[in-house]
Amino acid sequence: MRPYDPRVTDAAVRFGLVGYGFGGRYFHAPLIEGAPGATLAGVVTRSPERRAEVEAEHPGVAVFDTVDALVAAGVDAVAVSTPAATHSEVTDDLLRRGVPVVCDKPFALDADAARASVELAEREGVLLSPYQNRRWDSDLLTVRRVLAEGGLGEVLRFESAFERWSPDLAPPVAGAGLLRDFGSHLVDQALFLFGPVVRVYAETREVEPGFENDFRLLLQHEGGMRTHLSGAWRQSATGPRFRVTGTEGTFVVTAAMDGQEEALVAGRTPTSEGDDWGREPQEAWGTLHRGDEHETVESERGRWDSYYAQFAAAVRGEGGVPVDPWDAVATATVIDTARRSAVEGTTVDVPPVRR
Repeated sequence: MRPYDPRVTDAAVRFGLVGYGFGGRYFHAPLIEGAPGATLAGVVTRSPERRAEVEAEHPGVAVFDTVDALVAAGVDAVAVSTPAATHSEVTDDLLRRGVPVVCDKPFALDADAARASVELAEREGVLLSPYQNRRWDSDLLTVRRVLAEGGLGEVLRFESAFERWSPDLAPPVAGAGLLRDFGSHLVDQALFLFGPVVRVYAETREVEPGFENDFRLLLQHEGGMRTHLSGAWRQSATGPRFRVTGTEGTFVVTAAMDGQEEALVAGRTPTSEGDDWGREPQEAWGTLHRGDEHETVESERGRWDSYYAQFAAAVRGEGGVPVDPWDAVATATVIDTARRSAVEGTTVDVPPVRR
């Protein structure tokens, strides 16, 4: 294959994908394939079952046994969607080869490993971005709009929950425990909305050491804002996805989860849905409460489809990556502190993230 020339802006950026489990199959491959300016050029998987799925779902896309073979074939960027414990190893290997990387969450198992990858990317001059696709959830985008409009008055408290029901006692080992898995999204969203965290109090329930199936976090941000985050794997009665309380009102989203994941699992994609992609049905819209008065608030359109288009543009030299990799270090630092808090049973100060 020809080498990629960023001056040729009409050429699609060729993405490789390492891993074709649930995340690779549903959260990466269809979004890469449908992103303007990007194309899915190859997938790494050794599983015969996964290879058959790639061939059936993405005809003509090459399948490789190793990262070496993928890179040798010629790709311009790679998305890493392997088990969490391998993220840092695979990411760092690609960075040393000079290949731009998108790394799925959890970006790393701890803040030290996250920092090492980010500093490596900077030394090598290679693009790196954590895959925090849920910054483009419909409900989070709606919360951002409600906050920007100021109708809640002074915001006092932010509550956010990822709670699901599963017949299995524990989440898959590949996710490295629920605090790292669900918590990576919840903490990133809180930092994205309200900035750095200075203190954490955490409670977790572990099914085995280091692998939680339930957690609750209380974060105190700089300036005093408090956020309450919870994740549960076996919750029969899920709580609201968001509740944002201010001096003049409260905004609540009761729908359990943004619908883009469900759509992708069902085989619908941004390519197949067009302008309907990411639109939530009215029954999933949030409600703004002011005492006895309440009004339904139309949801923003979900935009998971924007991530890979922006990363492809960054590879072409047309702007920055979708998510600053240092944000992954900040998220990992909060999660590390939360794990310490849960063990010690006390509030713990969060060390500052210095670049």
